[in-house]
Amino acid sequence: MFSLISRLVNGVQGGVTSSLKGVSDIAGTVLDVVKKITVSAVKETADLVKEGIKLPASIVQGALSGVAEIGSSVISSVKGVVKGTVEGVMESGGTQDDAVKGAVGQAVHSAKELGVDIGDAALESVKGSIEAVKSVGGNTAEATKSAIMAALEAAQGIGTEAVDSVKNTLTSGVDGAKQIIDSIKK
Repeated sequence: MFSLISRLVNGVQGGVTSSLKGVSDIAGTVLDVVKKITVSAVKETADLVKEGIKLPASIVQGALSGVAEIGSSVISSVKGVVKGTVEGVMESGGTQDDAVKGAVGQAVHSAKELGVDIGDAALESVKGSIEAVKSVGGNTAEATKSAIMAALEAAQGIGTEAVDSVKNTLTSGVDGAKQIIDSIKK
């Protein structure tokens, strides 16, 4: 299974890189590119849908690496990458929970790997996942909670400074985040 996931990450990275080269509006274009790649990947790798959060995580990892490879702003692309991934996974039969958790968690991990602000990446990924769920008719309240929890769990794996950054950014940038974060503490 690992080699299939690795091939998926590399394939997504290559697809994003080639699709975005020479494009002036990366942030606007990345949503459609990633959604098309996601739908195609799900069709080709039906086994990965059973793997839950690994599929959206692999797509986000490859897409953000592709954006970074062409020298574009990763932060300005995070929202579109996550939104395209979540929409594509959900429209292809994946669950809302797996799509949101996998995409948001990997966006936070990728932020660390690519040296970009973890709090900003968390905020943009949470916003992207909520918009995606809304656009495909899912439960936005559940998506908001899942996304915030996934961002915090990913940040915990990075360190205390990352957790503080994610909490602060989400609290100020996402409606209801403070209440969700406070309820987790209890």
